Amino acid sequence: MKKKVYLLSTALVLAFSTTQLSAATVITEPIAKEVSLTDAQKEAKLEAIKARVEEIKAMDKSQLSKEQKQEVKAELKTMKAQARALGGGIYLSVGAIIIIILVLILIL
Repeated sequence: MKKKVYLLSTALVLAFSTTQLSAATVITEPIAKEVSLTDAQKEAKLEAIKARVEEIKAMDKSQLSKEQKQEVKAELKTMKAQARALGGGIYLSVGAIIIIILVLILIL
């Protein structure tokens, strides 16, 4: 019985303790500006970002100089940060994922 209690308490501690694992990003535009956008404007901005990323993927990067490659890389990083700020998302901690898996195992 003690093992079950310890296991349950450990699972609960892991479920409610979250850590954010993301690299530091440099955002050139203020995020507060992005919050005031409507949903349609956010979708349009995301589509523009996706189109630009596809354009960059299609480019022939072998003809670019080192400085141009660095500029493209920096542009991609800022677009990634903007897309994350606009897109939102669902974040689950490792403990929550473990509990979900345990519940699914118990149900099945």
